[in-house]
Amino acid sequence: MKKSIKMLLASAGMLALVAPAQAQTFKDIAGTMQVQGMFRKSNLGQLNGMLNANGIPSLPDNNYWLNLSMNHVHKKFVMEDGIGASFTSTSAANTANGIKAKYNQFQVYGRAGYDLSAHENMRFFPFVGLNLSQTMLRVRDDQRMQSTSEFSSELLNSTSSKTLWNPRVGFEFGAGFDYLIGVKEKQVDNYTIHRSIPVGVRIGYYLQASNSNWRVDNNYKLNNGPNNKQSAVFVNFNIGLGYKVQRTP
Repeated sequence: MKKSIKMLLASAGMLALVAPAQAQTFKDIAGTMQVQGMFRKSNLGQLNGMLNANGIPSLPDNNYWLNLSMNHVHKKFVMEDGIGASFTSTSAANTANGIKAKYNQFQVYGRAGYDLSAHENMRFFPFVGLNLSQTMLRVRDDQRMQSTSEFSSELLNSTSSKTLWNPRVGFEFGAGFDYLIGVKEKQVDNYTIHRSIPVGVRIGYYLQASNSNWRVDNNYKLNNGPNNKQSAVFVNFNIGLGYKVQRTP
């Protein structure tokens, strides 16, 4: 699991660094740092069936996400990248033994689009993107985990607590719209910094392309796990801080 987390973070770093580095070679630099709230309906029916068969109550839907992202603009080309996580879904505890489950999703994504708007304070851009994500299922057996207060006894304490995870690769197809609320610009030497507060929306479809095994510690693969794909429509609402740097003649 650590290996996959490192891969996701490394991908996010590369997406965030490459575009700004390229943009600095151009005369004009523009972009946005933003927070995105996202809705994408989860499909937990198969997973909940397996949990129920083992005496664990069903998980509630896991539809809501919080993303941190940046976009980088050169002329009409828009690059957007970000990282995000869904809010935790927690099942009720089994009334007999207290075992419950927690569920999260994490993602790193990059999108490429082209601005079709003719207005300086608006952007409308169709985009395609790559999405790397990971689902994490944590089974919690708190009653047995907390049955001793001795460190030595806890080391080999027998519990049902465990973490399972599932890596995924997907594609995104959609369109974005931003309205840029202008604020006071700033002059630095021969450069003018046009500042703004972008408010916008992204609407698209996430297509899960992979169907890999669920895994546990040391990347050990498990067979016959839930394999229904999470492809679905998504909607992002975003707000951030925007900038455009122009060199004064």
